[in-house]
Amino acid sequence: MTRIDPRAGDPTLPDVSEDLTIGAAIGHASDVRAQRADRTKTTVVIADDHTVVRQGLRMLIDNEDQLQVLAEAGTVPDAERLTRAHRPTVLVLDLNMPGGNGLDAIPRLRQAVPETAIVVLTMQDDPAFARQALQSGALGFVLKEAADEELLEAIRLAAGGDTYLNPRLGARMAAAPSEPAGPPDDLSDREVEVLRLIALGHTNSEIAQQLFLSTRTVETHRAHIQQKINRTSRAELVRYALEHHLVDV
Repeated sequence: MTRIDPRAGDPTLPDVSEDLTIGAAIGHASDVRAQRADRTKTTVVIADDHTVVRQGLRMLIDNEDQLQVLAEAGTVPDAERLTRAHRPTVLVLDLNMPGGNGLDAIPRLRQAVPETAIVVLTMQDDPAFARQALQSGALGFVLKEAADEELLEAIRLAAGGDTYLNPRLGARMAAAPSEPAGPPDDLSDREVEVLRLIALGHTNSEIAQQLFLSTRTVETHRAHIQQKINRTSRAELVRYALEHHLVDV
């Protein structure tokens, strides 16, 4: 990680706009700092529950001419709120923070602020976390032990709509045995049928008629599908079905 100057982030420094003290006004425990956006640059919100880490990341990112940190958050709710408020180009998101699960926040953020790309910065080096984060909509997965230049590269790629994956994790994912045949993400056979019909454009009532089910039962299956695969909108469900070859194109 970047060497941290203990003087960095001195609250006496005039780098925070007076009208953007979000979080302090509503009493969140998270240490939040914000400033006005320069939309000629790639703007960034940092979400990590360790103040010293956020300070180091702010110095690293703000040192780049075309990058600007807009705000910092130390909890999942603050990360979601600040991302919705500032709509940065990129959100740098830690997975383990107070107030919720960072992985669960990714699809919510992708739906609420689709223009913001998400780069995960974490200590979790399990390929399963990387796979789930990318499937949920993140465009980058960087390990904290290998931050600095990797993170800057991930931010630049994500800002352009491209994906970055830590090379060591990528190699481990490529070497992992292929997943066994069968429904993905523990979907039941019935849930696969429902998902396939959703992807083909059928309404809940039409699916109920085709599968001889009640509409309420179809709605329950749909809710279970969305929970299991971390997708909520119809477009995301269709994309998931296509990615897993559940429908022909």
